[in-house]
Amino acid sequence: MTPIEATTVRAGLNRQAAVLLMLKMRTLIALLAVIVFFSLAAPNFVSTANAVIMAKHVAVNAFLAIGMTFVIITGGIDLSVGSVVGLTGMVAGYFILHGIDLGGISIGYTLYFSVPVIILITLFVGVAVGAVNGFLITKLSVAPFIATLGMLYVARGIALLSSDGATFPNLVGNPEYGTTGFPLLGAGSLAGIPYSIWILILLSLGAAYIGARTPLGRHIYAVGGNERAAALSGIKVARVKMFVYMFSGFCAAVAGLVISSQLVAAHPATGETFELNAIAAAVLGGTSMSGGRGRIAGTIVGAFVIGILSDGLVMMGVSSFWQIVIKGLVIIAAVVVDQFQQRMEARITLQHQAALGR
Repeated sequence: MTPIEATTVRAGLNRQAAVLLMLKMRTLIALLAVIVFFSLAAPNFVSTANAVIMAKHVAVNAFLAIGMTFVIITGGIDLSVGSVVGLTGMVAGYFILHGIDLGGISIGYTLYFSVPVIILITLFVGVAVGAVNGFLITKLSVAPFIATLGMLYVARGIALLSSDGATFPNLVGNPEYGTTGFPLLGAGSLAGIPYSIWILILLSLGAAYIGARTPLGRHIYAVGGNERAAALSGIKVARVKMFVYMFSGFCAAVAGLVISSQLVAAHPATGETFELNAIAAAVLGGTSMSGGRGRIAGTIVGAFVIGILSDGLVMMGVSSFWQIVIKGLVIIAAVVVDQFQQRMEARITLQHQAALGR
């Protein structure tokens, strides 16, 4: 290869590398773009009060997206998270208002739990739903799409049956039964920062640590990259998948608790279409739908993009129907860009190998 040819090849590779870097930073660029756009287009968008409200909304989407990220990295999908949000909110509301009737054991006696115990029970329900998803997928070989789609209906149906479709209102609790304090989870703050944001920070850091610093995290990526190779290397694929679906259920339960606490009420329809926001945030944040690639940090930025986009459109008075259309287009665009990025990475790798071969 002549010096001129070598210079031309290096210049081409540098240009492609620059484009690839822009693609990898697409989520951050999109976040800055929506912030600038709505700052100019929507009145009162840039204010402390609005920032706090948006942060709370983003937190709910981010809870679900964190769990969804691990699921998608393994090559799966969890369509049940929105229904689990509604179900777990109803579980918490039921225990706060009604407790457990022990009439068959001790006539006229109802057992009530403290709020921390109710929270633990609710989280367990979310994990249990995730375990059922994982069992269907790993032991019965049901496709993730079908298994979680079925659980979407089952969880929503149970939530509706728990109250005959009615709302559990006024979840302030009763001091006599020791069930007070639940609204503090959604309305309380520490150092001026809402508890929901602190929960998001802790959950994000924990998930990021698992993904980047633990053997389990490496196994999650390995399963998504090549499940057959992962199994041959000794990785317990079924256990890894069970974990990611149980973790997704846990994250959905956290979201259900926070929402019902913020509203001081629980409704069985809560969480409808939330799974779309979670998928959108994960994919927009760089998680590949084909599995094997994704980062929690990117997902959090993606959740901020989706959250700010939703709130900004509301402030501009855009119809909720158009909001759904726009979210769908965002998901499609994110997948298209991700596929383009993968093809470019493969092409750059081949060109580097060809250049070295010369």
